[in-house]
Amino acid sequence: MNDIEVSVVLPAYNEEDTIERTVMVTLDTLADFLPADAFEVIVAEDGCDDRTPDIATRMAEEDDRVRHIHSDSRLGRGGALEYAFERAHGDTLVYFDTDLATDMRHLEELVESVRSGGYDVATGSRWLPENRADRPAKRGVPSIGFNTLVRTLLRSDLQDHQCGFKALSRTAFENLGPKVEDEHWFWDTELLVKAQREGYRVKEFAVDWEPKGDSKVDIVRDVFGMGSQILRTFWELSVSPRITRRVSMGAGTLLVVVALLLMTQYLNPQTVLSEMAGASPGLVAVSALIYAVSWPLRGLRYRDILDSMGFHEKWGFLTGAVFISQTGNLVFPARLGDGVRAYVVKARRSIPYPSGFASLAVERVFDLLTITVLAGTVMLGLAATGSAGELLSAVTGNAVGGDTAQSGQTAVYVAAAVGLAAIGAVVAIVASARTDANFVRATIGRLSEDSYADYVAGVVEGFVADIQTVTADGPAFARVGLGSLAIWGLDVLTALAVFAAFGYSLTPSLVAVGFFAVSVGNLAKVLPLTPGGVGLYEGAFTIIVAPLTPVGVTAALSIAIVDHAVKNAVTILGGVASMAWLNVSLTTAVEESRSVEDIQPEADD
Repeated sequence: MNDIEVSVVLPAYNEEDTIERTVMVTLDTLADFLPADAFEVIVAEDGCDDRTPDIATRMAEEDDRVRHIHSDSRLGRGGALEYAFERAHGDTLVYFDTDLATDMRHLEELVESVRSGGYDVATGSRWLPENRADRPAKRGVPSIGFNTLVRTLLRSDLQDHQCGFKALSRTAFENLGPKVEDEHWFWDTELLVKAQREGYRVKEFAVDWEPKGDSKVDIVRDVFGMGSQILRTFWELSVSPRITRRVSMGAGTLLVVVALLLMTQYLNPQTVLSEMAGASPGLVAVSALIYAVSWPLRGLRYRDILDSMGFHEKWGFLTGAVFISQTGNLVFPARLGDGVRAYVVKARRSIPYPSGFASLAVERVFDLLTITVLAGTVMLGLAATGSAGELLSAVTGNAVGGDTAQSGQTAVYVAAAVGLAAIGAVVAIVASARTDANFVRATIGRLSEDSYADYVAGVVEGFVADIQTVTADGPAFARVGLGSLAIWGLDVLTALAVFAAFGYSLTPSLVAVGFFAVSVGNLAKVLPLTPGGVGLYEGAFTIIVAPLTPVGVTAALSIAIVDHAVKNAVTILGGVASMAWLNVSLTTAVEESRSVEDIQPEADD
């Protein structure tokens, strides 16, 4: 075995119909240009459940040039290749797809490009002008899109990254292999990109290629899998190296400035200043203090959620993490600030990403359910007191004119939809916690037939299991629910303090309407139609308060502006202080959060 120069790896998953012919063709082709004892053919059998392992074992017993490397569990295409390359004997490592879509007359050029020392990596290409490849639209269009994204975002000079016909030197593999994060279909693309970045000599040459079997766009593999891996690699290679501690702190400061500037796009700064001048500064400060008290409660609630999942952290750290994520939500679209919290708890406390996002999902569901209950209770109370007509006029915006009415109507519709969704989510979560049925894998299976779906299903199952853990824990469920009531009760009290700052008496009817207006406004903020919900909150608040209370339209809008500005200011100040305290850097968080699975399948030589 010490004389072996070339190791050809054939990644195989349920290939009982083709693997024997593929091995024989490979042996014959290699024998045409290499000495008989200079090569080996390795069947990298990746947890098959058909006859592939038996066939590979028999062929290895009959021919010393054939080896069978077996895995009891699925490693993924990239994982199986890497595992086999680590156990190969040759200095030139080769692989190609077992369907032999690439014409085998190109195998000598592929092998000799690396074996001769001319190149470190070689890859066949179906997209060079001189090649001949049968590319039907259902294969060609997705391939063009993928390769264009890789060239644009990852700055690759190659035309075709997906062709399953590649070779590399052992030296290149030993250096690049540990740096490749993906274990599935993106593995070889990532290897090619990083090889170029590190200055390896990469050869791309035209091959004749004919598709074998049917092919279709796979939602899980192509969209979720490949797309997310392109973005991850872009972050790692192009964004991460540029973010230092100095840059992170500068970004935090810029975050504050951007948040304030975005607020002025939806609100007239002069209106805020003039109304603030007419309000009691002392009571406005009291409102800020009331709102500030809710943040430690957010940290305590988040601690209770994580406790029920088996993660025990200090509430101070968790309060800071909540502050940072909520500050990000004032600027980032689609509430991407929530993802920052998952990064923080993963990087600082090693809480897995699925658990981090599951804890966020639980928190959001409790938020929405609590706000919906508050709004629904007050709405029923108003209807019971004979204010149903005024209430209907209010929520449809007929009592208020202008842009405020239009924004308010949109907000009310959004609030109603979000409230119903929250109730439905709670019902679904509680019901799923009481059944042993596995709906996740069945649903994903309908979207994808690819092996990558197993990996995705496993991640989603972990996410769902964590949510079910909280909902199935009665005491934890009660603590989180009571914490949510306290948090959103303080949110309403903050608005009532602003009412008082503007000189209005807190009568029972004004308090009830205030509860309803703040609740509807907060529900409207859930969808990222505007940064931080600015504009939507004010519109919903105004069209409810103005018709149902003695407060006029202008005053109601001014109160809403000040109320929201106070809350955003407290959030931003807390977020900046927490970023400085925890020294949060997105780059550090991403790098520290990479998890490496210790997979040790069995190998049968």
